[in-house]
Amino acid sequence: MRYAFVAEHRHQFTVRAMCRCLRIRPSGFYAWLKNPLSKRAREDARPTALLSKAWKESGRVYGYRKLHDDLLDQGETSCANRIARLARLAGIKAQIGYKRRPGSYGGKPSVVVDNTLARQFDVDAPDRAWVTDITYIRTQEGFAYLAVVIDLFSRRVIGWSLQSRQTTDVVLQALLMAVWRRKPKSRVLVHSDQGSQFTSMDWAVFLKHHNLEHSMSRRGNCHDNAVAESFFNLLKRERIRRRTYRTRQEARQDVFDYIEMFYNSKRKHVRNGMLSPVEFERQQEM
Repeated sequence: MRYAFVAEHRHQFTVRAMCRCLRIRPSGFYAWLKNPLSKRAREDARPTALLSKAWKESGRVYGYRKLHDDLLDQGETSCANRIARLARLAGIKAQIGYKRRPGSYGGKPSVVVDNTLARQFDVDAPDRAWVTDITYIRTQEGFAYLAVVIDLFSRRVIGWSLQSRQTTDVVLQALLMAVWRRKPKSRVLVHSDQGSQFTSMDWAVFLKHHNLEHSMSRRGNCHDNAVAESFFNLLKRERIRRRTYRTRQEARQDVFDYIEMFYNSKRKHVRNGMLSPVEFERQQEM
């Protein structure tokens, strides 16, 4: 009994000393112990949990604007400023890209095919203009080369191929997938850079056989194919640079997951009115 009495009074003395240091009343300290979270903090707990869940489902790449749109889709009515505040407090940030080094990118005219697209990246219907490009992915087994074909109407990746060699076949397989998936009824403009894969005879024959018209960027001008470059930047920033691939097959599976399960079907695009490419195309068909 005596020890309990001493312990209780020692606790009270410690609390009083602490309150004097903090310049607060003991009654306020005990009230805080019973209810440590403020009313505002309790109100913020639920939307913060929803924000965190939506951010993780995006692969931790969305910023507060896309997360705000996600919450609106779920029936939440929080304003964008509140979402920005909660995201900042929770340490939720969008993945930020890399700035291009300053310089001149005028480029020389193509000596093979005219630049028919001429940076007209906004088209009003699907299967009017596609862009294609190729990049590499580092694995412990060696490089893997990824080619994609993107429809400019919705920014949907409609064809892709990943192989161990940077040959014409990798870009032909991506284009073959696009043709097989879309089955265009009229002539489609296909824009590429001046890579050797896109200047080969096999490429030219394939285009002619499938009623496709070729457009080509000026030499050394990446901006002429900015949509494909932008996609590769997203892919590497949001997925590839976060992984270490042991094999090319492991890289292929992750690329499939990113393109088919996230980018095409879920990833919100500002240009599409915060709709994914698949949803944007579906709504345009209605």
